[in-house]
Amino acid sequence: MTRRWVPALALGGLWWWAVLRLVLAPEHAGVIEGAVAAGGWGLSLLPVHVTSPARAGGRSGGVTGGGLG
Repeated sequence: MTRRWVPALALGGLWWWAVLRLVLAPEHAGVIEGAVAAGGWGLSLLPVHVTSPARAGGRSGGVTGGGLG
């Protein structure tokens, strides 16, 4: 479990550093900070409920229930 949290915390810290640098010292921030902040924000838009078919537990790939009609 530690192998998952350490990179997540490191990347989260890097993202916050970039965002705070852009907000607090925009005259000193560069392209790297902008790219890190935009990339981290873009990753946050990914749906968190998506799993690979192998981990889906044998469920079918289609949508069930709630259909129109």
